[in-house]
Parts: sequence; C-alpha cells; structure tokens
Amino acid sequence: MDARLIKKSNVRKTSEGHLWMTSYCEEFFEKLNFVNWNHQQDITNQFKSADLIICKKGQRSRIVFNIGRNRYRMICEYWFRKSEVVLYVKFIGTRKEYDSIDVYLVDMFKK
Repeated sequence: MDARLIKKSNVRKTSEGHLWMTSYCEEFFEKLNFVNWNHQQDITNQFKSADLIICKKGQRSRIVFNIGRNRYRMICEYWFRKSEVVLYVKFIGTRKEYDSIDVYLVDMFKK
C-alpha cells in the first residue's frame, strides 16, 4: 500500500532556514513515494534504522524515522487503512531535541 504523510507542510516550515534538514526531509518524502507496505514490519524492512514504538491501549502506535544519516528524527503515528498507510507527523527535530521529548506524547504541531 502507498503511504500518505500528514503535516508535511509543517515539517517543511520547521526545516526552513536549515539547509541540511530541508534537504534530508525532501529526500525522505521522495522515498515515501515508492513504498509498498502491508504490515508494520514492511516499514522497518525498508527503513532499517526506524524504530516501532508500541503505545498504551487507546493510543496509536508510532514510528521513529532516523533521517539524514541519523542527524534528525521524525516521529509519526501510523495506521494501516484499507488502501493506504497514513503517517501523521508528531515531531521533527535534531537528535538532541529528540532526547528531551516523550516519544509517546509529543505532538509539536497540535494547535
């Protein structure tokens, strides 16, 4: 199944002015155009450094993508729908910023 990334525009806005982050995020977005995922394990088979995060009952599980040779982290909630996998971005930042957040609760784009 194809993947659809929600909050891509927020990621682009966050990475503005950060040349490397912008470049690596765009490269990641491009790779998402060619995925064919049917199971959770398909995600980590394609993105070897990604980590699946199993959340408590009532919360959607998340995945942490290591982007840009491990310089940046993107946390996405994910769920498999009938015809696509939806990735909902909850966080994008450096490794240092990632170390200071709660991966289960972070939602940097929530209004």
